[in-house]
Amino acid sequence: MGATPTSIDEYLAGVRDAEKRAALQKLRQMIHAAAPKATECISYRIPTFRQNGMLVGFGATRNHCAFYLLSSTILEKFKPEVEGYDTSTGTIRFQPEHPLPAALVRKLVKGRIKENEGP
Repeated sequence: MGATPTSIDEYLAGVRDAEKRAALQKLRQMIHAAAPKATECISYRIPTFRQNGMLVGFGATRNHCAFYLLSSTILEKFKPEVEGYDTSTGTIRFQPEHPLPAALVRKLVKGRIKENEGP
């Protein structure tokens, strides 16, 4: 990745690994399906979606792809569903050949939308 991308398309174009790029494009589509009102942006050099605040993001690193939930509590709420995935606070890491299932992405994005809407 050289210069800071200004759009998600530009970010994806800079992902040299075709498998990672394809996995992230698929994740992008799943996020849009779960949050059709969300808008795209780049924040902290990663593709991010906003809806009532920061919603979710994604990215590629040398060793994996990542789905950033931008929340320190959401994974705890969905603990059984994310069991078996490589996680840390607010992040799920995955290999492009084992992408996240659409149903899981939908649940997590909908959960984040609820968090952003407040009580």
